[in-house]
Amino acid sequence: MVTFQMTQFTAAVFMMVLTMKLLLLHGRRSVSKVATNSRWLMAMGTLTLSLQFALQLTLGLRQMGVTQAVLLNLAMFMPTSFLFSWSVMLLQRRGQMSRTDWLLGPIAWLLTMAILAIAAATDGQPLLTDTPELRHAELTGSAIFILMQGYYTVRESMNLIAMQRALQDYYDKNKYHMLAWMKLSITLLMMLSMTIPLIIFGSGKWLMMVSFIFYFAIFYLVDSFCSYLNSNAPERMQEAEENADEVKREMKREAVENAEEAKHKMVEDAGDEPSEDDGGAMLGEEAMKAIDEAVAAWKAQGGHCQTGLLLPLAAAGIGIPKYKLTYWLHQQGLKYTEWIAELRVEEAKRTIEAHPDWQNEAVAERCGFTERTLLRTFKKLTGMTPTQYAMQSHGTTQPQVTV
Repeated sequence: MVTFQMTQFTAAVFMMVLTMKLLLLHGRRSVSKVATNSRWLMAMGTLTLSLQFALQLTLGLRQMGVTQAVLLNLAMFMPTSFLFSWSVMLLQRRGQMSRTDWLLGPIAWLLTMAILAIAAATDGQPLLTDTPELRHAELTGSAIFILMQGYYTVRESMNLIAMQRALQDYYDKNKYHMLAWMKLSITLLMMLSMTIPLIIFGSGKWLMMVSFIFYFAIFYLVDSFCSYLNSNAPERMQEAEENADEVKREMKREAVENAEEAKHKMVEDAGDEPSEDDGGAMLGEEAMKAIDEAVAAWKAQGGHCQTGLLLPLAAAGIGIPKYKLTYWLHQQGLKYTEWIAELRVEEAKRTIEAHPDWQNEAVAERCGFTERTLLRTFKKLTGMTPTQYAMQSHGTTQPQVTV
């Protein structure tokens, strides 16, 4: 029969193993300053958890009662939680975090410890005695814990959305898979914080089951984090984010220049209303038309069918600055990845119609896809596979398959 002591011992060893994995992580991409700092923060989190389980086992707090275990859980789980959140956010923000992000976790922890200390000092009972005052303080601490992690979850989610946008505005293929682990980890951390009352106040088989889920979530976070650092994903992400930063700076610069021009024009024209593109809020009609023509000429030459077509390469081929291409796409409600996918699928349709005997591999190569990406993207945008489209376009009886 599995006992709490066995579970605590296993958890303490397990968290120590994860700590060692983080500390000993050596890869050519894990040596950057940001990655190293992020890795150390996560290692401190797993080490804190290992210490927490070791103290639970050594002191036998679960056997003494719920209150005794809860005090230690709140004292150790909260630092673990914000250390993990800091680690992810530091990676997301390339080492830049606000003062609020740094201070909120420690402040929430100090507030919780103060509430518990006041309750223990004023209930008139010996320390660690299970009293209504202490129980209320523990519930209040749990609520603070949930609010703290809720804040970090919102911040992490906003950062993740910004990272996804940067990828969409840079790569010609969907790169969401690079950040899938981060999205799931953020969700798991929030779910764990929501179940904290069950974990720290629970007992029996229910606690055992929740504990195993907790261990799996922490393992997934640490293992995925290590895999991410040792892949080329951080470099690809950095390229996309640097491109997004440059585009943003150029847009801001042009907006300022347009605003100055608009002011001068209004003074010269004595009260004339500013034109549509004054202030840089939108590209004007003439600018849009000029880019439309440049894009049409680029498409006619098959520019969109190049493989590995990053946004800067496409902008250079079209003959416009990359920030203007991004601006032009955004004004139509498009992201670069989506736009290129649509152009290539249209090219694939034309290729299939012109060459019904071609295999998918040949069609994919002609249109800038890999075969796998062609199948996935074609099905997503048309509701059918290339083979089904070929059958339909050439008058076969094969029915169309819809999504």
